[in-house]
Parts: sequence; C-alpha cells; structure tokens
Amino acid sequence: MKNRIIILGLFAMLLPLLTGCELVGDIFQAGIGVGIFIVIAVIALIIWLISKFRK
Repeated sequence: MKNRIIILGLFAMLLPLLTGCELVGDIFQAGIGVGIFIVIAVIALIIWLISKFRK
C-alpha cells in the first residue's frame, strides 16, 4: 500500500512536465512557421528590388 502511494505521488509530480514538453514543442512548431514566412517575405522583397532596378 505504501509503495502504491509513493508511485502515485511520483506520477503526479511528473505529469505537469509532460504537458510542458508539449507546450515547448508547439512553440517551436509555431516558430518554424514564422521563420518560413519571414524567409519567403525576404526573398520576395529581394526579387521586387531587383526588378525595380532593372527597369
């Protein structure tokens, strides 16, 4: 009985860590999306500037 309480206590303490990892993963996934958007915007800006100077 005592071992069961200890195991349940440890499990209860570790449970918030699992949701924290999920949150960090979501933040990094959003960061990848923003990074891709910024790269595409910079490439589009460079192409636009090159086309302006060639005319």
